[in-house]
Amino acid sequence: MSYIKGKGSCLCGAVRFTVNEMNTDVGACHCDMCRQWSSGPFMAVDCGTDVHFASEEQIGIYKSSVFAERGFCKNCGSNLFWRMNHTQQHMMAAGLFDEEPNFTLDNQVFIDKKPTYYSFAEKTTDITEAEVLAEYPTTS
Repeated sequence: MSYIKGKGSCLCGAVRFTVNEMNTDVGACHCDMCRQWSSGPFMAVDCGTDVHFASEEQIGIYKSSVFAERGFCKNCGSNLFWRMNHTQQHMMAAGLFDEEPNFTLDNQVFIDKKPTYYSFAEKTTDITEAEVLAEYPTTS
């Protein structure tokens, strides 16, 4: 696993961001919420807590569970991040970055929720719903 700096924006450019330490491993989430939110798996990179947004007033927040919230651009609707409530850890959408980093698809979570109509060729670490939920607090 390696870490790099990055910057990017939503589709319309209203929300720009910089990341000081981003993991180059991409994760795919197949949970029902991510698939409904993005019409497929949510492809994200762990950017930790050192994420800085310009025009924060353009970011909409949706509290999607007791342990996390989702951010989106109020103008164009781009999915920006999934953020842990208790740590403020950001999982940023992998497609938002200005320059394509040397990403590697590394893991898939909620693998038991993945529909049969798509699959990835890469060998990944696969984690089930029960394994993911065991890692998160169940109360706010």
